Amino acid sequence: MASPTEMQRRLRPVLSPFGYAFGLIMRLRRYLYETGRLPRWTAPCLTVSVGNIGWGGSGKTPLAGWLLGWAAQKGLQAALLTRGYGARPEKYPYLVGAESLAEEAGDEPLLLARENPGARVLVDPRRRRAGALACRLYNPALLVLDDGFQHLAVERDLDLVLLRPRDLLSQWNQVIPAGTWREGAEALSRAGAFVLKSRKTTFDKLRPVMEKRLGALGRPVFQFSLVPRGIRRVLGREWANDFDGARYLLVSGVADPSQVKRTARRYFGYPPERCMEFPDHHMFTKNDADDILAEARSAGCEAVLCTPKDAVKLGPLAGAGFWTFDLELVFGQSMFTASNFDVWWTRRYEALRLKKMDLLAERGLAPAPGAEEGASDEQEKE
Repeated sequence: MASPTEMQRRLRPVLSPFGYAFGLIMRLRRYLYETGRLPRWTAPCLTVSVGNIGWGGSGKTPLAGWLLGWAAQKGLQAALLTRGYGARPEKYPYLVGAESLAEEAGDEPLLLARENPGARVLVDPRRRRAGALACRLYNPALLVLDDGFQHLAVERDLDLVLLRPRDLLSQWNQVIPAGTWREGAEALSRAGAFVLKSRKTTFDKLRPVMEKRLGALGRPVFQFSLVPRGIRRVLGREWANDFDGARYLLVSGVADPSQVKRTARRYFGYPPERCMEFPDHHMFTKNDADDILAEARSAGCEAVLCTPKDAVKLGPLAGAGFWTFDLELVFGQSMFTASNFDVWWTRRYEALRLKKMDLLAERGLAPAPGAEEGASDEQEKE
């Protein structure tokens, strides 16, 4: 039986008119927001959207986490607003804490909150409501919109748009239902920068394509990858370099499980004995954990490896043999700029902060205290 992606490719001639119509609807929606016919909320601090043009597996959560970590290093209070796919809190907005349950907070918000204890992570389908609360209670200097490229009800100062290699190739301008894109290619003009999750060799191969399809937009393109630095137990703090050649079962509940499998094979130097794949954002049950252990025993595996996102969902259901990757986001090459992402972003933040202060002054609004004071002396030197 053909995969959904293959069926979509085969039916593309039939589905393309519907994709074109959907793109027109999204363009009209964008026009209504941009012309003020639909209301937009403006935060009293610098607001950055981390989003994508298509759905699934582009690395939004790690990049959002990097921004929160950067803010902490600069001594800035940051807040992240997210819809929290799959979250079911008792009420909204919901402030995610390290001890929150995955079924309340959602897997990605919980992961971000645990990895960035100094930041405020708020779940609410109405992000303007959560943003107003965050600004009133916490005075953030930086507001991050998770998966916010199409969430136009909140005004942003910068859009960081993530791309996958296939977005530049087979999926280029293929709008739902003909492809995975949420908007047509003209929407990319809103981007302040593009961030491509890929290997360095893939980035080099794509340079001619990016020159052709993104060059005219005049926006920088940055490459990044998620690099395993080791493995750690899901329960406890034990850390190790690898499994020392032992068999392992790979468990994944993410948008692109094949990507997880490739990462594991490259890191360990050999593939998993078996793989168990669950739907993206799957909430694990006791029966799931029992099935995983039974599969591991059947395959002769002493270790079970899962993604960090799956680790927070498994929680206490994980046994002693459950491990997860210790991942680090690493920026690499770039196009249309001589700077790496860290330097570019630091300078861009300061320029946008000053611009935001002028904008708020024009509208008679007061900036948040953190935004008004600036980041740090180090940033001023940049």
